[in-house]
Amino acid sequence: MANLEPGWELYRSFLAVMREGSLSGAARALGMTQPSLGRHMRELESALGAALFARSPQGLLPTELARELVPHAQAMASASAALQRTASAGRGEVSGTVRLTASDVIATEVLPSMLADFREHHPGIVIELAPSNQAADLLRRDADIAIRMHQPTQDALIARHVGRVELGMFAHRRYLESHGYPQTLAELSGHALIGFDTETPYIRRLRPQGLPYAREHFALRTDSDLAALAAIRAGFGIGIMQVNLARRDAALIRLFPAEVSLALETWVVMHEDLRPSLRVRRLFDHLASALAIYTQA
Repeated sequence: MANLEPGWELYRSFLAVMREGSLSGAARALGMTQPSLGRHMRELESALGAALFARSPQGLLPTELARELVPHAQAMASASAALQRTASAGRGEVSGTVRLTASDVIATEVLPSMLADFREHHPGIVIELAPSNQAADLLRRDADIAIRMHQPTQDALIARHVGRVELGMFAHRRYLESHGYPQTLAELSGHALIGFDTETPYIRRLRPQGLPYAREHFALRTDSDLAALAAIRAGFGIGIMQVNLARRDAALIRLFPAEVSLALETWVVMHEDLRPSLRVRRLFDHLASALAIYTQA
């Protein structure tokens, strides 16, 4: 292996090629020319003393080494982004960038009004909102703050419990008027149910007992919570959604509230090393307060 220490810019280009699958796509994503990006790849392979890609009719195929490098390069990307967020803070006022992650539904349906209110009081703080149902690694600084539906166990994380988000079974009035109101849980099997496509361990733990609520029963299968929510609102059929979100639309009717009531314990989380950061603490405290009100509504 050569004695050169590859710079971050080479690994950034490497990650772009892994993500895009081609030099041209990676160059466009990074705003570079293709020859420059190709030079980055040659320099990185020379520094590592091994090939990272093989050309094929389908594009660039990563070698085993390339796949093994990805998590380490992603950690470098997270560290670089965290450094930029820290350096973005001004002096004498609360400013800078805070990266926030939450599930798709929380990020798009719950947080926007809370963030708008926060913006009114802290216009100097820029928020990077990353919706994802995959838990960000706060220890690796993939994000500064996370909204999670389970209690973190790592000692290095600060977690504040803000309450429970209740889930219930709902359908649009239009659907029920066309297809009838199920009178028993057993009758649900004769309706258009909306549910998951891939059953994860998390879904398996939450799956209501005594319901015909398995993949083979669904008329619409999707792993997108936002798509399922949109289908319920459109009158496609019967599905599970947050009770507080359903209250916003009088046309959404709750079914079997006594039998189908699931609780998601909700936490606001950040790394303990961010405690001195005023901008992070301000957003953390604001979200904890606003979500506590939301969960108790």
